[in-house]
Amino acid sequence: MLLTAAAAVFVTFTLTKKMPDSYSAKARIATGLVDQSEAMLFSSEGDLGESQINLQFANLIQSMQLKKMLDQVSYKLMLNDLQHPDSAFRKPSKKLLAVSDKDKQHITELLLLKYKNREPLYLFNAKENAVNELIGSMGYDIESIKNKLGIGRASNSDFIDLDFESESKQMPAFVLNTLCTEFISYYTYLTKENKIKSVNFLERLLQERKEAMNGQLQKLKNYKIENRILNLSEQAKSLYAQISAYEERQASTEKEIIAMSGTIRKIENKFNPKDRQYIENTLIKINNDIINTKENLRRTTVDYIKSNYDPKIKIKIDSLQTVLTSEIQLSTDKYILNPLATKEALIAQKLNFEIQLEMAKNSVATVNNQLEKLYKRFDKLVPHEAVIQSFESEIDIAKKEYLELENKYNQTSMESGFVLRLKQIEMAMPGPPAPSKRMILVAASGVIVVVVYIIVLFIVFYMDDSIKVSKELANKTETVVLGYLPELRKSLLNLQDVWDKSAANPDYQKYKDLLRSARFEVEQELKSDKIVALTSLGSGEGKTFVTLSLAYAYSVTNKKVLIIDGNFENPDATEISKTTLFIEDIIHRNLQEQPLVATSNVTVLGNKGGDISLYELCSEQHIREQIQQLSQQFDLIIIDTPSLEALNKAKEWLVLSNKVVSVYLANFSIDGAKQMRINYLKELDGQFAGWILNKVAQKKSRLQRIIWKLKSRKKRKKHVK
Repeated sequence: MLLTAAAAVFVTFTLTKKMPDSYSAKARIATGLVDQSEAMLFSSEGDLGESQINLQFANLIQSMQLKKMLDQVSYKLMLNDLQHPDSAFRKPSKKLLAVSDKDKQHITELLLLKYKNREPLYLFNAKENAVNELIGSMGYDIESIKNKLGIGRASNSDFIDLDFESESKQMPAFVLNTLCTEFISYYTYLTKENKIKSVNFLERLLQERKEAMNGQLQKLKNYKIENRILNLSEQAKSLYAQISAYEERQASTEKEIIAMSGTIRKIENKFNPKDRQYIENTLIKINNDIINTKENLRRTTVDYIKSNYDPKIKIKIDSLQTVLTSEIQLSTDKYILNPLATKEALIAQKLNFEIQLEMAKNSVATVNNQLEKLYKRFDKLVPHEAVIQSFESEIDIAKKEYLELENKYNQTSMESGFVLRLKQIEMAMPGPPAPSKRMILVAASGVIVVVVYIIVLFIVFYMDDSIKVSKELANKTETVVLGYLPELRKSLLNLQDVWDKSAANPDYQKYKDLLRSARFEVEQELKSDKIVALTSLGSGEGKTFVTLSLAYAYSVTNKKVLIIDGNFENPDATEISKTTLFIEDIIHRNLQEQPLVATSNVTVLGNKGGDISLYELCSEQHIREQIQQLSQQFDLIIIDTPSLEALNKAKEWLVLSNKVVSVYLANFSIDGAKQMRINYLKELDGQFAGWILNKVAQKKSRLQRIIWKLKSRKKRKKHVK
């Protein structure tokens, strides 16, 4: 990592050694969005919220970076170099040097036309595309300008700051001033045009609303004329007042009729038939006069009511009432002396009440007729009221819309004459060269390399789910780990060297110690059993070497160990041991008569190879009997089975063993296929003893190895002495 960082620093230093000086310039634009000192009274911008202000600033900044704006800057830069080559910002490129003076004149005319009309170059045209490539060769294209241009709002102020950097001293100020001028001009023109369009649109809409409102008024007017309605509300009030007055008079008259009828009945009850006969005989003529007068009074009363109580008719009624009173008094004067004369006052009262009762009855009929007429007139006004209210409601809505549009139109009309308050308050000026960034770039290159290296290591570590230690294997498989064996650096190993030369090699010593630990754990699992099968989840996990190592570890304890190579497809144990004993021959031998002779503590029973399985040699029962015979001749039998990739072949050996131990290669993760094989081992219940993690990386520094060698030399010297 440090070497890589040093190399990056050296390369960066070499590349930046001849880096040219850099010049920068700054400009500032006042927007008027926050500072409302110049705002008009009718302007609605003063009540903008912070989010709305930020949005408008973002729109302004993005508008400055439009292709239309940057094209104008590109044209001006190119025109400056073409028209004033003595004050050109950059040296002519190869493409520009190859252009003739005549072509330069045509290019200048084209750029002036594009600049005046604010038009981009049409790249589908070969000539304009060539001009665009020429601009790019000079570094005046849009992308080159954008890379050096910075635009942003100054904190929460009313200003937008612009900065530009270039190797030319005059170019940054020229670019910024040109961009500010072009943007302010374009944005002011665009804003004013939009406001004028808004005014014209509102004017048309206002005229439409006015015509709609006038149409509703004309409909209401025509309806009133057709139905002879002057003022519907006043007419309704007048009719309602008349109806109320007649209803009160009707109620009062009905009360009088009831009262007078009762009074007359009481008076009649006090008279007997003889008195009534006497009075009628004496007052026939007078009564006839009274009846005629009463009839005249009734007709006059009816006329009085129909005339809506005309005072002139009231005078006539009073006159008839006076005549009727005098006739009644005359009738009382004509009484003939009678023993019943004490009742003459009652008779007079009775006659008077009868006259008033008749008048009241006639008055009630007349009042009822007038009420019916008034009710009919009032009923005719109801549908007119509904129609007129509908018209008036539509007129009110039209008026509101018209007034709102009128206010909006007036406000927009005033604002259309108000130009956006954008102005450049700080001109960009040429400045001194910026401090060199070479050392910063050199330091940054080294830091970036280190940071990237650390990030890569972190990602690799974070994404790595491989198993490196025994604890991880136990946690992920939820089974026992019997031990682990470290990775030995030499490819071809002699197991006897591991045991004999461990004092001189720390790796051998470590391997021997861990092998002893694994042997102890396997011994504890076997107890009195003698047959153990070693398998693995896949091929290439070092299962055969672990088998040989474990067998050798048992052999140093003076035990006779038999290794059976059960992997017919890959008989690695057979090839390593160079054995001449093959299971195909031994399996059919009578082991009681011809026992398997062990020439050393470790005997390897190999196979001849081929695509066959164990049960294809003979039956399971016979093989089981042969294995039992072999177990009587050896202290331990280790079966090197095929990996669980060939599960059908491995099963035939596993069922013959007392315990099963699986070898797992370190630094590999557990995928779906391996998980299925792990589940199979866990289903073996007590037969599965556990795991041996193979080829675990040894973390030992060079200093530790030196110390180990020094200690080993001291031990050897002491032993010699």
